Amino acid sequence: QVQLVESRGGLVQAGGSLRLSCAASGSTFSINIMGWYRQAPGKQRDLVATITRGYSTNYADSVKGRFTISRDTAKNTVYLQMNNLKPDDTAVYYCHVTTGGYAYWGRGTQVTVSS
Repeated sequence: QVQLVESRGGLVQAGGSLRLSCAASGSTFSINIMGWYRQAPGKQRDLVATITRGYSTNYADSVKGRFTISRDTAKNTVYLQMNNLKPDDTAVYYCHVTTGGYAYWGRGTQVTVSS
């Protein structure tokens, strides 16, 4: 079992920045991929970014060049640095990790970008 605790999101103006973090606990030795997804009202949950144990990253086209994902393996924590935020980035952001055979989700944190 893995438990995930996300940092609080917040309200930010367009063009601003915000950093999210997600700390994992429990069976962290088995974590492979860590990542972030987001879900806007009335829309499906979509991938934002992922990072593997080997630090390979993958980003949604909509956030490339603006968001950066990183992880601190020693702290079992994944970060999402979000720069140049846009109103379309408004969503609930969910932390997600995969182990050998399971996937775990955080509870989600609201990010709101005002125009």
